Amino acid sequence: MRWSVVIIFILIVIVGYSFVVVSLGPIDPLGRLSFVKLENPDMYPGHPHSVLLAQYAQKKGSKCALVLHFAGSSTYSSYQEGNVYIIEVAFIDTQGGGSSSLGQINLLDSLKVALFGVPDGRYKYMSDGVVYNNYTSMMNHVYTLAKKHGQQGAIPTVYHGTVRTDNPIIDPGCGFPLYFQILTNTYGMIPGYIYTFTGMIFPYLNSPYRNFELMHSSELQYYYNNGFLNINYQKTNVKTGKYYGQNSTNTD
Repeated sequence: MRWSVVIIFILIVIVGYSFVVVSLGPIDPLGRLSFVKLENPDMYPGHPHSVLLAQYAQKKGSKCALVLHFAGSSTYSSYQEGNVYIIEVAFIDTQGGGSSSLGQINLLDSLKVALFGVPDGRYKYMSDGVVYNNYTSMMNHVYTLAKKHGQQGAIPTVYHGTVRTDNPIIDPGCGFPLYFQILTNTYGMIPGYIYTFTGMIFPYLNSPYRNFELMHSSELQYYYNNGFLNINYQKTNVKTGKYYGQNSTNTD
């Protein structure tokens, strides 16, 4: 009985400490945005997930939001969604096989990253058509954009979370490792673990697309992988063309 009280007390202290640390920081970690892709490109003005993210940010009184991806064939260009400016960032795993290996999970590697963090120099980052070779330069870009667009306080942050082939309930999805990296780099390992866990629960409690995406995940994955969800941007009013193709430059 005594030990159970001690354990509960320690857990309360850890959670309370994490809450205070995160509440005072520059990143407001919401968690996973979605389970599977509804349209391609992933995010652009008017996309259902983009509108949803803007709604999340507006509820918090934020003028900006940050969405994280695994780098694929996109420029990850930031854009205005109503009253909210959406900042896009993707990570490039220099030890991975690119987007073609998204369905292959290396459990040992994932465990090492979870325990010890991302090794220096392993990731590069894409945002607004530019490849950033280190974490600091990428985050400076994020904070500069947010300040330019009137951000005050912490930036609501999500990882996209879409899964191309695997079970989206088991696979945390697109952008998850970068989300974990940002949390642990910003707040330390313990708050990082806690908010990574709560972030995985977030869409089950908040996303209006939750049931549709999970009930139709296999069909939506098939449609996406076979090109049936591609938006013909030449026939739409939204200029989504810049969100296709990786026309990029490198920078430190």
